[in-house]
Amino acid sequence: MKNREKEERKKELIGGLKDGAPIALGYLSVSFSVGILAAASGFTVFQGAFMSLTNVTSAGQFAGIQVIAAGGTILELMLTQLIINLRYALMSLSLSQKLSEKVTLWQRFVIAFANTDEIFAVAMSHAKSLTFPYLLGLEILPVLGWTGGTVLGGAAGQLLPPAVSSALSVALYGMFIAVVVPAAVRLRPVLIVAVLAAVFRCVLYYVPVFSGISAGISIIICTTAASLIGAVLFPVREEAESGEN
Repeated sequence: MKNREKEERKKELIGGLKDGAPIALGYLSVSFSVGILAAASGFTVFQGAFMSLTNVTSAGQFAGIQVIAAGGTILELMLTQLIINLRYALMSLSLSQKLSEKVTLWQRFVIAFANTDEIFAVAMSHAKSLTFPYLLGLEILPVLGWTGGTVLGGAAGQLLPPAVSSALSVALYGMFIAVVVPAAVRLRPVLIVAVLAAVFRCVLYYVPVFSGISAGISIIICTTAASLIGAVLFPVREEAESGEN
């Protein structure tokens, strides 16, 4: 019986590793740009790698680097990360409904650590109930890929000429554009919220009266204001209402 359970756990772990491999490859390329940006902002390779290893979030790290580089306070950094990464709490709540009854409390903490958008999507599409070995396998390679890409990007940023490093750091902005544009084309509310956030940021940056607002607080204001306006103007309908239409 024990051998059978051991084989089953091994099978689940291998299945998770296979499903996580494509995510890891994608993370490797994206986090390379994070490493470039971190190096350009004064981070060492170790600092950039440690940040990626303990965060595993592109948007959060991008904003965090900007706040740190601008000399923002710890409170600004905490509020920025809370707002940007709040969706992970909702994703974890949803994922918990599909977990096997055998998953313990401490195993849930481990799973929640690397519950990113892509990992969440793959896990939720998994046919069977989610076990700890499967989710552990699903998360290991993406975390290594994200951290490894940051190390490579940080090292390249320190070795390459400043002009080349600056040019490569633009790739991260391109990544965010690639994420927003498809959704904005399909959904008008997404386009409006994205434009509002950009307008608010321009106002806070260029209007002299707001010159005293730091970069961290500016990000918080723009993100919160645009999101609130979007929630008021474009509320999400309940599933029951969607089914009737």
